[in-house]
Amino acid sequence: MPDYKAPLRDIKFVMNELLNGEQHYASLEGAEDATPDMVDAIIQEGAKFSEQVLSPLYQVGDNEGCTWSEDGVKTPTGFKEAYQQYVEGGWPAMTADPNYGGQGLPESLGIVMSEMVGTANWAWGMYPGLSHGATATIDLHGSEDQKQVYLTKLISGEWTGTMCLTEAHCGSDLGILRTKAEPNADGSYSITGTKIFISAGEHDMADNIVHIVLARLPGAPAGTKGISLFIVPKFLPNEDGSVGERNAVACGSIEHKMGIHGNATCVMNFDGAKGWLIGPENKGLNCMFTFMNVARIGTAIQGLGAAELSFQGALAYAKDRLAMRSLTGPKNPEGPADPIIVHPDVRRMLLTQKAVAEGARAMIYLAAMQADVVHRGKDEAARKEADELLGFLTPIAKAFLTEIGYEAANHGVQIFGGHGFIAEWGMEQIVRDTRIALLYEGTTGIQALDLLGRKVLMSQGESLKRFTKQVHVFCKENADNEQLKEFIEPLQAINKEWGDITMKVGMAAMKNREEVGAAAVDYLMYSGYAVYAYLWARMAKVAQDALANGTSEEAFYTAKVQTARFYFKRMLPRARGHVEAMLAGADSLMDMSEEAFII
Repeated sequence: MPDYKAPLRDIKFVMNELLNGEQHYASLEGAEDATPDMVDAIIQEGAKFSEQVLSPLYQVGDNEGCTWSEDGVKTPTGFKEAYQQYVEGGWPAMTADPNYGGQGLPESLGIVMSEMVGTANWAWGMYPGLSHGATATIDLHGSEDQKQVYLTKLISGEWTGTMCLTEAHCGSDLGILRTKAEPNADGSYSITGTKIFISAGEHDMADNIVHIVLARLPGAPAGTKGISLFIVPKFLPNEDGSVGERNAVACGSIEHKMGIHGNATCVMNFDGAKGWLIGPENKGLNCMFTFMNVARIGTAIQGLGAAELSFQGALAYAKDRLAMRSLTGPKNPEGPADPIIVHPDVRRMLLTQKAVAEGARAMIYLAAMQADVVHRGKDEAARKEADELLGFLTPIAKAFLTEIGYEAANHGVQIFGGHGFIAEWGMEQIVRDTRIALLYEGTTGIQALDLLGRKVLMSQGESLKRFTKQVHVFCKENADNEQLKEFIEPLQAINKEWGDITMKVGMAAMKNREEVGAAAVDYLMYSGYAVYAYLWARMAKVAQDALANGTSEEAFYTAKVQTARFYFKRMLPRARGHVEAMLAGADSLMDMSEEAFII
């Protein structure tokens, strides 16, 4: 199995050299503790925990899985102990509100930690990861009493949290959910219904689990306008904050899944469980979506993690595995064959993995820093600008990165050949674990509709223009840079084309609204390749400047430029196919009648 090694040099490159992390943190309200020394110490310690504690449990979780019984769910060997170390290290509190026990550091530092944790062991990382949604919900919408009781325990890590949204009949269409909330005389509510696909819904790692549940009040309006949000704990808290009697919520079963076996995906039964309303009645979805951008960025990390871990495993194997001779003559003349890294097709796959992982890191950290500004910016205009940019980038990051991250994971299996299909190497586990990322927090199709329909067309293209203007400014500033010409010219071209094709799709949609759904996924993928082009051009500039100024890390910066060149020559051309497909129209999809779909 791949031994995860945190890519600290590239993490620091993106944070400090590409995105000017020191200046960024200095500009935020209440981020005085995020000094360069503090940031570096956090990253170093996070890397040690991820490499030494979590990575060795990666295959353990896959092999053992979780075990259900009427008494609860038992997690794989070592998971509970690792969580105790995580809590003792203060990691759950890192970015949380100091008023409730948090350390108050910027959210983007939490994203860096989530990357390392998730890449080392995604199934384990989902247990504390799911608490983020519950924590954010209570922090933003809970009463002061709710914060004192629940938020403090979630922040300390003593308790974990879940988001109980999905039901068997509705999936992402939450407007037709059936879970009911009946008011009690004491101001609480009696919650009855069944939720499915609840990650970390039951486990043995923490003293209590706080479920955030969507349900309907009596007489609530139909559809999404009649959904409310409730806190429903596994154990009812005592007045002193300790764990009290068991609530009427239980895990009915755990799913038998393709991957992430170490995380319990639960069917949760609420049988008149006691819960408390969060936020206003019938505004549950509004409350939930206030933190959804950050949650979806968290999901995008799985695409990054899959590409990074698969690349690390495949690179080591490609340097060691001997097979055939180089077409230009032996590169290992003393051996019976050459290492497979000399072969062009193996390099194609390795460079794709590298370009995907490093581009994903840049996109996710850029989005995370926008979230920092939204929550801590000192200027209202800057906060608004960052919020709009974050909203635009979120569906691209979530869907595009999980799609190409999954592709990169498959390349890892391919590089190993037949050995990649064998479980002991660990490469096929990455593929299985990653497949879910394309589904949860909204499928690729749902994210694509959000991007094209809601973010771009409903804003009359303003959200797109806001981003393409940044790209235009970068290109204009570097128009005379001969070294960057190979990147700037294609970047300028796709940046202009992006607006042109958006107008064409929008005009077609005015005649037939099905055109939006027909074009959406290709539009999202095209947008992802365009954003990557911008980020890789910027990374190439930073690297070229470092090389021009003299550096002791010539190999690192040279590789960065060469990876940018590979991206522009070998991956960006994929965007052309997406243009042809999205402009082909909806007829080829919609003309066939349902009856004509015959087996």
